[in-house]
Amino acid sequence: MAKGYWIALYKKIESKENLGNYASKATATIKSFGGSPLVRGGKYKCLEGNEFPRTVIWEFPSYEIAEKCHKSNEYQEAWSLAKDTTERHLQIVEGV
Repeated sequence: MAKGYWIALYKKIESKENLGNYASKATATIKSFGGSPLVRGGKYKCLEGNEFPRTVIWEFPSYEIAEKCHKSNEYQEAWSLAKDTTERHLQIVEGV
């Protein structure tokens, strides 16, 4: 079974406090679905296209579990802590 990945490209972060509160709550939920962080911010260089100040990648046991985690009430409650002050592009991708 192919793994699933969340790839989040943060375009704008207006409140680091809100994002921190979201991250604290979301991390526990994501890990409960078997998610493992591969990238959480850090040093970067934009080589082509748009620049994003933060990139986060989570690996899940499967695409289906990644999707189930995102749809969960627990995750949606966590995201509600930051969604009004954060603009991001988030997609779920199936691994090879």
